[in-house]
Amino acid sequence: MCGIFGIVAGRGASCDKTAFHQSIIDLFKLSEPRGREASGLVISARNEVLVFKRPIAPSSMLRSADFKSFVKASEAAYKVDENGAVSEAYAAIGHCRLVYNGTETVAGNNQPIISDHCVGVHNGLITNDCDLWNQHAGIDRTLDTDSEIIYRLIDRFVDEGNDLSKAISLTFAELEGTASLGFFRNDARLMVLATNNGSIYTAHFEKQGVFVFASEKFILESFIANGPFMAKAQATAVEQLAAGKGMIIPFRDAIPQIFDFDKVVKITADISATSIMTVKDMTDHLGDVKRCTKCVLPETYPYIEYDQDGVCNFCRNYKTQKPQGRDALENILAEYRKSDGSPDCIVAFSGGRDSSYGLHMIKNEMGMNPIAFTYDWGMVTDIARRNSARMCGQLGIEHILRAADIPAKRRYIRKNIHAWLARPKLGMIPIFMAGDKMFFHYLRELRRETGIDLVLFCGGNLLERTDFKAGFAGVKENEHGNRLFGLSLANKTGLFLWYASQYLLNPRYFNESFIDTMWAYFSTFIAKDDFTYLYHYLPWNEEEINKTLIGQYGWEGAADSDNTWRIGDGYTSFINYIYHTVAGFSEYDTFRSNQIREGLITREQAQELLAQDNEPKLDVLYDFAKHTGFNLEEVLTRINSIEKLY
Repeated sequence: MCGIFGIVAGRGASCDKTAFHQSIIDLFKLSEPRGREASGLVISARNEVLVFKRPIAPSSMLRSADFKSFVKASEAAYKVDENGAVSEAYAAIGHCRLVYNGTETVAGNNQPIISDHCVGVHNGLITNDCDLWNQHAGIDRTLDTDSEIIYRLIDRFVDEGNDLSKAISLTFAELEGTASLGFFRNDARLMVLATNNGSIYTAHFEKQGVFVFASEKFILESFIANGPFMAKAQATAVEQLAAGKGMIIPFRDAIPQIFDFDKVVKITADISATSIMTVKDMTDHLGDVKRCTKCVLPETYPYIEYDQDGVCNFCRNYKTQKPQGRDALENILAEYRKSDGSPDCIVAFSGGRDSSYGLHMIKNEMGMNPIAFTYDWGMVTDIARRNSARMCGQLGIEHILRAADIPAKRRYIRKNIHAWLARPKLGMIPIFMAGDKMFFHYLRELRRETGIDLVLFCGGNLLERTDFKAGFAGVKENEHGNRLFGLSLANKTGLFLWYASQYLLNPRYFNESFIDTMWAYFSTFIAKDDFTYLYHYLPWNEEEINKTLIGQYGWEGAADSDNTWRIGDGYTSFINYIYHTVAGFSEYDTFRSNQIREGLITREQAQELLAQDNEPKLDVLYDFAKHTGFNLEEVLTRINSIEKLY
């Protein structure tokens, strides 16, 4: 079960900020053996309730710069008089999580849980939470964790006019399973404890004006014996809050008041008609990151600069796309089109959105007789395979596939991910995907084998440009029409030298994937690219593409998103999770920003879309981890612990 603990320094208490902070650290360390998968803390001081949580072990969180900054941000609220006595109460509640329901990779699932009026922690497991959500219509579920329903019910019963102790009793009457709670409210200055199995132990340092609780007697006794109050607290008794009882600790004096679930009497717990405390969730700093006032690119984007109006250089220098036009494309196709129905072109076909629409255009609109070519390197998704079958079946197009040594390719990805985690640099993320670059090599081979010279790539859409990937490697990309072969010699050299330096600094990259990665670099950047890119000629229209694919072909989208972009490869969700977690943006942010610049969507629409785009796609991540052969929770925990750029 999870570890929960808390401390209240009432008005007049002998507890300066040093003792308060040391108490938090000591209680975290003592409680950590009860849960190491996530950690959280809420501090209530003056008129604010500040929340911080991380999907990492408590010991790791305590060492993090983010946590130290969070604690420092709360220090201004700790006031003591000339005698060292607390002039205005402050309190804290902590949580060491053992995950049962709701993955820790979604921040909201971790504790403290935030409801409309409560901010609190839960140790235990509610077994009828799904039934309770169904029974209480009108309460919106926002998280996967079973703990949320507890605080939503307490809020509801208080809103219906019940005393707080009565609301707690009514809530526990509906719960099945175990629950030990510690929480604050934004409409009252107090801490509340409650348990139905006795997993709460308390100590009241009466002379110091301090109250402390923890999940185990041993934890609290160890804290008393070795903590900041040990010199004056030897006689302080540790008492168990018995099953079926609750406790309210007012901030004004930190003197606990106990109530019984079965014999509720009104106790001192004045609830304000309005919020008197402001709840600030400081878990995510993204809201504080400066972003372009025209697009949505953040200050963490490589080579970004803002003018006096807050507009970034990428917006100022952007040139609206001007495709060469259908006539220019027709002039090329006319040289190769055959009238006898025999194949006259090869279309690079991933099964994704753009290549599926491109295949439709080339066959039905342009009158060509294509062969579709797919390179399956182990990351082509089942959705992509089904959509490939739909398109080729309905269009009557031959589909040639070349398969890699898929177990080896997946093993290469796994080894490079673990190598990267040993020295995580965002510029090295593209090597995870090096295995798919042999696509170019086999495409050239197929052209030789079939004698078909015209190769069409359904790419070149500049909205999908992601130059931040090279930017994190210290390279500012030149204009290249979304063709990596088109990078300048200086860019190619810069990338090679940067990659080489990272290999030398992190020898774990010298694994069995090394030759494959070097071959991928050659196939992408060095070997000649004389392919024809469809969207250099035709305008790219997302609405028309989706309408055609879904309406005419029954094209399948992702079950967890309305977005049809990047659902054909299995690694995209993983790398975007890394970029968004560490740098505060992903490929979606660049895509949406380019849509804004083209006038396709507004900045407000982009923000709404990104809220969904950047949500972790857990089903996809689990599938990627399963195929690649690594422990997702372990890897995401390590990613989450990487120092952020914001």
